[in-house]
Amino acid sequence: MTRLHVAVPLRWSDLDAYAHVNNARMFTLLEEARIAAFWGGGSSGAPTAVLTTGPGAESITLIAGQQIEYRAQIPYHREPLDVEMWIGKLGGASLQVCYEVYSPAGEQPRTLYVRAATTIVLAERESGAPRRISDDERVAWAPYIEEPLSFRQQ
Repeated sequence: MTRLHVAVPLRWSDLDAYAHVNNARMFTLLEEARIAAFWGGGSSGAPTAVLTTGPGAESITLIAGQQIEYRAQIPYHREPLDVEMWIGKLGGASLQVCYEVYSPAGEQPRTLYVRAATTIVLAERESGAPRRISDDERVAWAPYIEEPLSFRQQ
């Protein structure tokens, strides 16, 4: 089992009036981890960062669905959260990115805060039609495929 670990720092604006990470802000933190892991030029240097999107790119990525399960309140941490990521499903034009968000690396006890999954569809920029996952993308992502998450409530 190979998982990516992406360190995602918290910002004051991620907190709500109860002094924990707001549930809606969690999607932004997952997005930041996903971009670092799958898009070229990320600071993580992940071997999975093979997607090229943005101005002038031929492809775009679309979010087809997201599911999240909150396990514990996330207080503010000075150190970045440890986001473990893997690919739960790799289809013809889509992939499911799975996440487990933990307390900062090295912090004891290690606390699981969030489990989540995002389904991403790769699409042609011009037409918006789904495009096939390339052989290079499959090769880069293959070592990170493992069982998808099962959520408590389906």
